[in-house]
Amino acid sequence: MKWLLGLGLLLTLALVPPGARPASAQETRIAAVVNNDIITADDVDARLLLLMRSSGIPDTPQNRQQLQRRVLQQLIDEKLEMQEAKRFKVVADKSEVEKALGSIEARNNMQKGGLDQYLKSAGIPRYTLVDQVTASLIWNKVVEGRYSSDVSVSDSEVADEIARLKADIGKPQSHVAEIFLAIDNPTQEPEVKALADRLIQQIRGGAQFPAVAQQFSQSPSAATGGDIGWVTPSQFGPPLDDAIAKMNPGEMSYPIRTSAGYYILYLIDRRTPGQTSADDTQLSLVEVVLPVAPNAPPAQQQKVMAQAQNVTDTAKSCEDMGKIAREQAPQTSTQSPSVRAGDLPPDIKNLVLGLKVGQASKPLPTRGGIGIIMVCKRADPNVALPTQDQVYDELMHARLDQISRRYLRDLRRSAYVDIRG
Repeated sequence: MKWLLGLGLLLTLALVPPGARPASAQETRIAAVVNNDIITADDVDARLLLLMRSSGIPDTPQNRQQLQRRVLQQLIDEKLEMQEAKRFKVVADKSEVEKALGSIEARNNMQKGGLDQYLKSAGIPRYTLVDQVTASLIWNKVVEGRYSSDVSVSDSEVADEIARLKADIGKPQSHVAEIFLAIDNPTQEPEVKALADRLIQQIRGGAQFPAVAQQFSQSPSAATGGDIGWVTPSQFGPPLDDAIAKMNPGEMSYPIRTSAGYYILYLIDRRTPGQTSADDTQLSLVEVVLPVAPNAPPAQQQKVMAQAQNVTDTAKSCEDMGKIAREQAPQTSTQSPSVRAGDLPPDIKNLVLGLKVGQASKPLPTRGGIGIIMVCKRADPNVALPTQDQVYDELMHARLDQISRRYLRDLRRSAYVDIRG
């Protein structure tokens, strides 16, 4: 499923088997033991480097010290996910990993092979990205395989969601990105709050919000740089909705505590759907211009104006206008099969938007003579709503995300984890 796929990192690399390491890495100090697997200090250092380079956080001793525990927890979670996958005999083959890495490369506008070059120039070991991508792919398979058949979204739920979206037309919407930092037990509170404060400080210091979200956020939106799309004023509940309402586009929130953890929000833009612009109306027009010279005698001008008024009075369709154009003004009349109203001169735009289809305008002076315009077709702008399939996917996405977080939390609680330093 779409929600299950991967990472939005700034990197990729030539593939090595998951878990493969240079011999020296296995001989370094052990950072943690996770059931029967180990995490070395080299593993932690390599992931720290990947995290800081891809998110734009400066590689300083202070940042390393502050982020080290978070990185170690990420590596512990990946070990637990891989162990659970092994228990259910779930694997990711080479082609799947290659495809995920290729997607990372494409999202960052790199030519084929550009990710390898980036990793090499940044001094990032290849295995750390392969392990991260592989763990993500395999964990997604485990969650889907075990729980997708138990999760259902009914037709009535889809219909209710579409009805809610229709009801929200005309209400302000906010385009929001998020970083979510989960708290699974109260003892994590100080550490997670300190991390949230640190990430805000780094973003304000120049780190890119999407890159930081990709590396730190524990929401599926991390794969898209934290972008959760357009949200309505009452979509999340008071703490988050209140914060969004007070923000202006381009602003970032302070850490927002919810029952699940801390959120950092970034307001990208704001709009009011349903307030479509008449400028986006698509028109098909025909214009008959009866020629008259600017310096023609008044009597001649009056004669042509009377002919034009007769066209306005007698033409009842675009076929009538076409016939008049061919007979009376073949050289000066025009047809415009498709034109955007906003691209017309303001006076012409206002005139044609006031016409019904098949209604001729009043005569109006124009270059080279007296013109009459008729609207042949008109397509007013519509408010786009997601399809039923898109709504279904979004609802499934949210439910599987909740299951995934609970599943991993249960694995943490039952695991033997010995942190050595």
